[in-house]
Amino acid sequence: MDQPKPENIDQYIANFPVEAQKLLQQVRETIHKAVPEAKEVISYGMPAFKQNTVLVYFAGYARHIGFYPTSSGIEAFKDEFANYKWSKGAIQFPLDKPLPLDLITKITKFKAERDLEKAKKKKV
Repeated sequence: MDQPKPENIDQYIANFPVEAQKLLQQVRETIHKAVPEAKEVISYGMPAFKQNTVLVYFAGYARHIGFYPTSSGIEAFKDEFANYKWSKGAIQFPLDKPLPLDLITKITKFKAERDLEKAKKKKV
């Protein structure tokens, strides 16, 4: 039987084994510290942080944490992904290695700044 879709990030994280929950919570707290004004949402079935638009998503898997800063976040920091599997919109952080919390912070802040710039241009 399928589990119901989570309505919030707490429910999402609760569906994982304890060790994965700890890592997901670390990602959540890191993003929240980077952009305290952003709202937590569930989008495409994943935890996400939204300012004017969604800044970043993250998700848990059997062997990794997926971090989704979209293509602009990947492009700006791709030189820092040498130790990770990544694509044009996602980075995979293995569950058996320390999370790169500083990198998550930098990417999230970058995305927040870009989001604010776009919002200001729209208002003009």
